[in-house]
Amino acid sequence: MRVRTADIKKFRRTVRSHYRAHGRDFLPWRKTKNPYHIAVSEIMLQQTQVERVLNYYQKFLRRFPTVRALARAHLPDLLRVWQGLGYNRRAIFLQKIARRVVQEYGGVLPSDPEILATFLGIGKNTAGAVAAFAFNIPTPFVETNIRRAFIHFFFPRRKKVSDKQFLPLAAKTLDRRNPREWYYALMDYGAHLGRRAKENSNRRSAHYRRQSRFEGSDRQVRAGIVRIILAEKRLTVRDISKNLGEKPARIQRIAASLAREGFIKKTKNQFTIFS
Repeated sequence: MRVRTADIKKFRRTVRSHYRAHGRDFLPWRKTKNPYHIAVSEIMLQQTQVERVLNYYQKFLRRFPTVRALARAHLPDLLRVWQGLGYNRRAIFLQKIARRVVQEYGGVLPSDPEILATFLGIGKNTAGAVAAFAFNIPTPFVETNIRRAFIHFFFPRRKKVSDKQFLPLAAKTLDRRNPREWYYALMDYGAHLGRRAKENSNRRSAHYRRQSRFEGSDRQVRAGIVRIILAEKRLTVRDISKNLGEKPARIQRIAASLAREGFIKKTKNQFTIFS
C-alpha cells in the first residue's frame, strides 16, 4: 500500500494533538521505567480493559515488588492476589517469566524484543511493548488500540484489514527518538476512537473475534474451581460440583485441564492448589 508523506504527517499530528489534550499520563505503569513493573502491566493488559487492571496492578506489585519476589512466591498466594482479574494462566506465565529471568539473566529482564518474545506468555507484540515502554526501543508492534487507530485513519472503507497490511505504516510513522511517548499517544488515540459511539474500526480487522460470553462458559467454571479451592484448601469433584451447581462430569473435565496446566493437583480423590 502506497501512502503519501502528507498523510503520514497528518496522522502523526492528529495522534499527538489528541495526546497533548487527552493523554492518560495518570496510568501508574506510565510513571515507571522499571522493566519488571512494565512487564507485569503488559501481561495484565492482555485481553483486559485498562479500568480493570487499575484495580490490581499496584496491589500485585505491593505483594510482589521485585522479579525475585515473584519467582519465589507460592502459587496459592499468587492466585489469591490475581483473583478477579481473569485468565488466571497469565499469573502462571508471569511467574515462569520471573523464574527464567532470575535463572538465566541474573534477575534483569532482557531488553532485546526478540529474546523477550521467546518467554512463555509474552510473544512478539507484548515483547515490542515491553521493549518500547521499559527501554525506549523503537520496535513496531500491534495491540487493540494501535490496530484501531491505523484502520480508522488509513483504511476508512476497507474490510478484512490484516496486521501485515499496516505494519509497514507502523514502522514509517514510528517516532524512533521517543517511541515510548509515541506509543502512549497512539494507544490513547485508538482508545478514544473505541469510545466513540459510531466507531468500531477493529470490526474491519481480519483478526477481529467477538469474545465469547463469560456467563456459563468453561472460563467461568475454571475461575470458580480455582476460587473455591483457594478458600477451602482441598475439595473433591463432588464438593466442587455442589458448590458451583455444575455436573460432576463437567467439573472433572475442567479440573483435569487445570491440573495439566499446573494450577491444581489431585491427591487421592481431592484437588488442591499447587504450593
